Amino acid sequence: MSSRRRSASSITGAGIAAALLLSGCSAPEEPAAESPTPSRTPSASPTPPPTPTPTQTPSPAPKTPRTVASGLEAPWSMSVLGETVFVSERDSARILEVAPDGETRVVDTVDDVVHSDEGGLLGLATDGDALYVYSTARSGNRVERYVIAGEPGSYRLGEPTPVIDGMPAGTHHNGGRIAFGPDRMLYIANGDTSDEPASQNPRSLAGKILRIAPDGSIPTDNPDPQSPVYSLGHRNVQGFAWAEDGTMFASEFGRNYRDELNVIEPGGNYGWPYVEGTGGEDDGFIDPVQTWSTDAASPSGIAIVDDTILIANLRGRVLRAVPVADPSSSTELYAGEYGRLRDVTVGPDGTVFVLTNNTDGRGSPRTGDDRIVSLAVPQP
Repeated sequence: MSSRRRSASSITGAGIAAALLLSGCSAPEEPAAESPTPSRTPSASPTPPPTPTPTQTPSPAPKTPRTVASGLEAPWSMSVLGETVFVSERDSARILEVAPDGETRVVDTVDDVVHSDEGGLLGLATDGDALYVYSTARSGNRVERYVIAGEPGSYRLGEPTPVIDGMPAGTHHNGGRIAFGPDRMLYIANGDTSDEPASQNPRSLAGKILRIAPDGSIPTDNPDPQSPVYSLGHRNVQGFAWAEDGTMFASEFGRNYRDELNVIEPGGNYGWPYVEGTGGEDDGFIDPVQTWSTDAASPSGIAIVDDTILIANLRGRVLRAVPVADPSSSTELYAGEYGRLRDVTVGPDGTVFVLTNNTDGRGSPRTGDDRIVSLAVPQP
């Protein structure tokens, strides 16, 4: 294990429903206290009354789950490399290696991570022999690249190379999801960090989805070739995934009204803080393709499997299935069966891996929590 290992410190200051069969949120995700809305008058029309939540299809009869790993502490993200799953723990700043037999070992503890209510060690993404890591440091949010050395069961990480750093950070709304798109570019979600006007400021990296090359350089085909900003007007994006045709979907926390599923367009403006949910198209903002009441959702990590968007929900304690062909509809799966769900991915064995998040201070831990649960996807 690297000599960089140390403890994290506390921050100071500012349908597939029929195809999915099991094999294998208590307190609100968002804090009650919020930063004030901008002092200037929004140009958008007032947010309309809530639209009805789409009719939900009943969950299939539950089977006995297959627990892949258990005893995790406030886990946040999963990333797969071969037969191994890497998991980040938000508060401990540990990166874990989960073997196919469920054995878990600490690969490393990321240096200089500070954790708060929503900051700490967050997103992971693998690219070849490198692990990309999003974390909150005293200097701001950052992404670092670590070369993965060794063999399964004894992986170790090299010294970190900065990819992007000094991004705005806060006690809340740090975004944190990272993923490589089909274009091999790295996409990064940074929340508004409770500085709501910053989401509309193109010079700020807060409230944005960023797009950079794996070495941290800015792609020349970005909306602004001098800026990593790919889209703006976001409150707190928590997950993204790409359909087979390249369409990018992103999940996003609302404040106290509507959570969102958005289709992301280069240079698109999604309206925050002027619009929460739908109602911004007349003012040049892009409306979400689906919204949910905030007390029923808190959509976090997402994955696309068999043309279905799977969304892990925290406060809603449900895995939602949204068809790519009709993203305005959705189906609820396994409601309440595993508590808060933070992330979802396709595991090494081809099943869907779901990461629970009941030990982060907002859930109700059960025996063995937190855990990775495997959901089988039968072949057509």
